Amino acid sequence: MPKNSNHKRLLFIATLPPSITGSSLASNVLLNELKGHYLVDVIDFSKGSFANGVSSLSRIVSVLKILKSIFIKSLRADMIYLVISQSVAGNIKDLLTYILCFSKLDRMLIHLHGGGIRSTVFEKYPLLEAMNRFFLKRVGGVIVLGPSLVNIFKGRMNSERIHVVPNFSEDYLFCDEQEIEKKFFNIKPMRILFLSNLIDGKGHNELLDAYKSLDQKLKNEIELHYAGSIESEDDKKRILQAAEEERTIFYHGTVTGEEKRKLLAGSHVFCLPTYYPYEGQPISILEAYASGCVVLTTDQGGIGDIFENNVNGFLIEKRSPESIQKVTHMMLEKGLVDGGRMTRMALFNRQLAFKNFRTSIFVSSILKVIKSLEP
Repeated sequence: MPKNSNHKRLLFIATLPPSITGSSLASNVLLNELKGHYLVDVIDFSKGSFANGVSSLSRIVSVLKILKSIFIKSLRADMIYLVISQSVAGNIKDLLTYILCFSKLDRMLIHLHGGGIRSTVFEKYPLLEAMNRFFLKRVGGVIVLGPSLVNIFKGRMNSERIHVVPNFSEDYLFCDEQEIEKKFFNIKPMRILFLSNLIDGKGHNELLDAYKSLDQKLKNEIELHYAGSIESEDDKKRILQAAEEERTIFYHGTVTGEEKRKLLAGSHVFCLPTYYPYEGQPISILEAYASGCVVLTTDQGGIGDIFENNVNGFLIEKRSPESIQKVTHMMLEKGLVDGGRMTRMALFNRQLAFKNFRTSIFVSSILKVIKSLEP
């Protein structure tokens, strides 16, 4: 039963588990908190695929049924929370949602779990841009993940309605300082982790190419661990074949819970060489911070809001196995470990995550915005 006496009703529209993405994780964490404050009606937009867009006739029928449900449930909602899409088909779905909920747009909070909608929709399709601008000027508020993403909506809606709420790491993934110091005391082999869905643009193939370019001596000083779902059969074959051929490459499949914590806690380096067009602020990077990992990543999307080169780890170039290979070689050959630099980075990352990127901060910040929209 909600804690408040008003029993306000909230319509919550998002993609939820079992879909395994950063967005679905964040939505589920928020939903569980909101149920303690509101009467919540839930619309789950999960589609069982990592591909963006409309992939089949059955998906179109499914979306139409969901839109019907949105209209019916919106009639009794006091506020509406909507996670918006970044694909063209997804944006059309969002536009239809705005139309169906038009009378309550001033009490709608939209949440962008990404950083690509400006380039993938607004700047490519003038008609969609105009339609979005019409509705955005009327919605109650929008949440973006970092300051660099504010410009996506600046000029398209009142700046006072744009709110910055960064992502988080779940509490159970935080390692204590002694645990972090212990794993860096012995760094041979240096364990490098790629933890994300292995989809086009995330950089998993570039990481594998970088590993293969190392000489055998350096390969023997590294363990390369992959975790996440693989959608492409070609990528799956390549990763599994590499794991079979190289004794220092491991593929763990999809990991959750204690298995995920163990993998993160045991890793020295987290590598996400992403150039994914929809990238926002990867939760996996914040999870790596909480677990005491040094991070290798790119400046894609909103990553620059949470990552600083030579502070949280090392910046790598997009689509560049050579860049990954160069940084890996530097970490192994230039004494970064023996000098304690990586240990200090890992401890700093853990402290940063505890101060700024916890679940409690995330949910309380969004709850505050939702409460401001109450009628």
